[in-house]
Amino acid sequence: QVQLVESGGGLVQTGDSLRLSCEASGRTFTDYVMGWFRQAPGKEREFVAAVTGNGVTVSYSNTVKGRYTIARDNAKNTVYLQMNSLKPEDAAVYYCAAREARFIRTATSDWGYWGQGTQVTVSS
Repeated sequence: QVQLVESGGGLVQTGDSLRLSCEASGRTFTDYVMGWFRQAPGKEREFVAAVTGNGVTVSYSNTVKGRYTIARDNAKNTVYLQMNSLKPEDAAVYYCAAREARFIRTATSDWGYWGQGTQVTVSS
């Protein structure tokens, strides 16, 4: 079992930046691909970004590419999501997820562990 705890959400204005953190516990952190998903009201949960266990390979959705950066600190069992140039349409509950695998997948069904979510609100 892997336990995931997110932090760092909040209310920001359009164009601002925010950094989310997700601390994992319970298993060997480097065995897991780590990812971020988000879910806005009335919408399905969608893939945002992911990083492989060694931190070498990353993937982003087209809607955040160039504005968001995912990184992990394996010494701290933590994955981060740096969000820049935030837009009102980025507002959502952001979820940290873990996948015990070597490769990144973007479907929610491919991820076995989820955090409780952290709210990001972007005012215009």
